[in-house]
Amino acid sequence: MERSEWTWAKDSLVRSITELGFPKELGDEIAKNLGSPKAMKRMEAYLANVKPHKIELVVDEMLAIRSDIDNWRDKKAAEEANARYNELLYYGLEQDEE
Repeated sequence: MERSEWTWAKDSLVRSITELGFPKELGDEIAKNLGSPKAMKRMEAYLANVKPHKIELVVDEMLAIRSDIDNWRDKKAAEEANARYNELLYYGLEQDEE
């Protein structure tokens, strides 16, 4: 990921948050917690469509997006572990014979 893409997404998200009347610091923290440009763009879409009037709603959506990301990562890790386990069952343990 390019630094400029992350910076652009962060700046755009912070601008969207401040345009709704929330403090810039809230935007900075939300961007930091979301972490990726894709997540920030998703948050920005939420802000544009819902136009929340309470900080709690903004933070709640940020937590929901983080939860989705964490669940996706957990799912991918479980799929990888399952694939390795299936390989082990199919091929067995490899032992060097000397």
